[in-house]
Amino acid sequence: MLDPRLWTRIVLIADLLALALGSSAAALAAPARATGLGCATAVLFPLVAIGLLHLRGGAGDRFYAPGLDLMIQAAGAVSSAAMLTLAAGSIMGGNHLVELTLRLWLFGGAYLVVARLVLRSVRSQVVRNQALGTPTLILGGGVVGQHLVKRLTDDPRYGLRPVGVLDSDPMPTVGHGSAAVVPILGAPEHLAEAIRQTGARRVILAFSSEPDRALVERVRECDELGVDVSLVPRLFEAINGHATLDHVGGLPLISLRSTDPRGWQFAIKHAFDRSLASVALVLISPLMGLIALGVRRSSPGPALFRQRRVGRDGRVFDVLKFRTMREPHPSDEAEFVPPDGCAPGGVEGEDRRTAVGRWLRNTSLDELPQLINVLRGEMSIVGPRPERPTFAARFGTEIERYDDRLRVRSGITGWAQVNGLRGQTSIADRVEWDNYYICNWSLGLDLKIMVLTVVEVLRLRDGRVASKDAHPTGPGQVHGTTSDCPTSVVHRAAGGELPVADSVSRG
Repeated sequence: MLDPRLWTRIVLIADLLALALGSSAAALAAPARATGLGCATAVLFPLVAIGLLHLRGGAGDRFYAPGLDLMIQAAGAVSSAAMLTLAAGSIMGGNHLVELTLRLWLFGGAYLVVARLVLRSVRSQVVRNQALGTPTLILGGGVVGQHLVKRLTDDPRYGLRPVGVLDSDPMPTVGHGSAAVVPILGAPEHLAEAIRQTGARRVILAFSSEPDRALVERVRECDELGVDVSLVPRLFEAINGHATLDHVGGLPLISLRSTDPRGWQFAIKHAFDRSLASVALVLISPLMGLIALGVRRSSPGPALFRQRRVGRDGRVFDVLKFRTMREPHPSDEAEFVPPDGCAPGGVEGEDRRTAVGRWLRNTSLDELPQLINVLRGEMSIVGPRPERPTFAARFGTEIERYDDRLRVRSGITGWAQVNGLRGQTSIADRVEWDNYYICNWSLGLDLKIMVLTVVEVLRLRDGRVASKDAHPTGPGQVHGTTSDCPTSVVHRAAGGELPVADSVSRG
């Protein structure tokens, strides 16, 4: 079992060793022997960096932290530590410390980033085995509790293994289908017995019919037993990464800050998009010319493929791509209907891809003409992928909060795509990831997605994840279902929409 507290200690020790080795290497690389103050600076630097890394927590303390986040956190801590140690040395009257501090920054940063990435790789390999995940109890057997069980069961990256559900009045579907591996262990008051029975090391509070006073008692019970506690907050769909925690006396107060797609921040985003598209089109125009020539020579037909898509505010536009398929014969044309819960995309029906088209799709170079859409103001570099009008109308009636994507411009790449949801994958999962992007948007998140897009394309070329034309069975897969693209977000209820507190399409 991967004990979270033990892992935190391992990360702390590894960080300290990496920074100490980096400081030693920086001191040894000096052209002249360091003075007493220089040696003190080399000793102080790793201690300051460790304090910045661990006193307030960060990416390394989350259940799952992408490698890019770990690198950014490490670089920020090392940079701040370098500036603080340089300032302290200058105040103490030290001379020629700039060169030493620069070496500390370079060596310490390099050693720390490598150590963090190695630890992340080790942890990823460990949690692939579900048996080694942290045993976790879910307190709450409603829609949100079920969704949580599915997410943790289907995606081992979080390192949490659901071992039971506690609820005095669970939904009838709990314990059936995809959640069959997670038994119902009784009511919340049986928590202590369930912890002893399952060996749980973490309890997650989802929504239940229990009064808050009783849940507070359960939290205190976990504290006494040394079990970690997490919770899904009320009104979670309105909480994003911009929310701030304040206190009014002893009462915690969360201030919500919603994303305004028509605010000045998005105006900067759109200006950045158009500027980047303009520069990119100029730089890659020779490549696009060669690709267009190759497409024309591969089969009869135009170089560009146009398809109607729905963008911001429901406006329809023509998305541009390099043509990757031969023109269909009239007798071959038939309306494509994706499986239930599945998004369209990839190869729909007969595989008519040309040799050049296969290469363009594998490298995602067929998407390059969409830079013209960005320049026209029809799309952004990053955003939810646009859909065809027929499918957009269908999904808008079937999937909770699908139409929220129409608040922003569609993107060439998006948060769902860098999380493996490309081609014919779960449309409900896409809605969840796309709404997360919209509500948590920032320029930093856009830059992160751009970097991850390059990584994702390289991974696709290596064949290590599902391609654009395949049906992946990764994080979106739900056990116990027969559909190729199962949904993990509830559809609209037959008699109306589910209340916000019971909906699991995250924003």
